[in-house]
Amino acid sequence: MGLRKQKAARLKVQILDQTVKLIGKKPFEDLFVDEICAKVKISKVTFFKYFPQKEDILLYYFRLWCFDCSVELQSKPREGLQGVYYLAEKLSEACENHPGLMLSLIGYLADLKRPPKPFPVKAEEKQLLYPGKPDILTLDILSLEQMLEKFSLEAVFKKEITKTSSTREVTHLFMTCLLGSVVTAHINQISPLRYFFKKNLELVVKGLQ
Repeated sequence: MGLRKQKAARLKVQILDQTVKLIGKKPFEDLFVDEICAKVKISKVTFFKYFPQKEDILLYYFRLWCFDCSVELQSKPREGLQGVYYLAEKLSEACENHPGLMLSLIGYLADLKRPPKPFPVKAEEKQLLYPGKPDILTLDILSLEQMLEKFSLEAVFKKEITKTSSTREVTHLFMTCLLGSVVTAHINQISPLRYFFKKNLELVVKGLQ
């Protein structure tokens, strides 16, 4: 890994780390780029070199969340509904720890002006985040929807889902359940999220059996 690319990877991850620390549980919109730059000790020009707009940090945060899930699933595989419940638990943890980021992310994804595309994670960033995994560069980062689609297909093959529905329809249903749970929990101030997500998912699965 070249020194220049290594430095860029560290800086990018550091920007995200400081953003997470600064925001805590407050809304993402209340955080200013100047605050992040002061913490990381960089200029706004440097910041926008890596994140063309502040909201790109949301996409990077969620991309690394998906990456973490992919790494964990490689070392401890789940299949079918077990995998779906795993993602629900991981998402509920993210919402508990960083509610301002997750709610703002959903709002950003729903913006009609924004084309739905994932934020890139470079090889140097993968190595920096998981230095002890020699095969980390060959690991694909699956999006939440891609992971759910994989698990949905497995659930159909394992006959955990018996209702006649396409894998795509089941995937969309699970996506709706998980992302909808984030918003509903916030509106109604429901806690703990882990059990709320699990209960909603159980009701959905029951309707598919």
